[in-house]
Amino acid sequence: QVQLVESGGGLVQAGGSLRLSCAASGRTFLAMGWFRQAPGKEREFVAAISWRGANTYFADSVKGRFTISRDNAKNTVYLQMNTLKPEDTAIYYCVADVTVLFGASKTNAETWDYWGQGTQVTVSS
Repeated sequence: QVQLVESGGGLVQAGGSLRLSCAASGRTFLAMGWFRQAPGKEREFVAAISWRGANTYFADSVKGRFTISRDNAKNTVYLQMNTLKPEDTAIYYCVADVTVLFGASKTNAETWDYWGQGTQVTVSS
């Protein structure tokens, strides 16, 4: 059974940091990433990373503040979030994909096969 389990969310003050983790089980995923959805807003792409970590994509809104990494031995992807802003408040969802192709299309939610349940991140001003 495929599972994506996120952890690391919580409440933090603006300017602070959080590290999200997503542990995958059930199969090997070639691409992994993160989306988020704020209250009253549509779901948006945050970041994605290819199998060996050589390729990454970030939303413009998080570039320079967030980094994404993965540990394939642990089948886990991480999202390090620094200099957090109140507008980063959202439920963050881990996503995973078994296809080989990795490119700008991964910013599209429809290209991801599996989704986690989400973890809440709240940034206070």
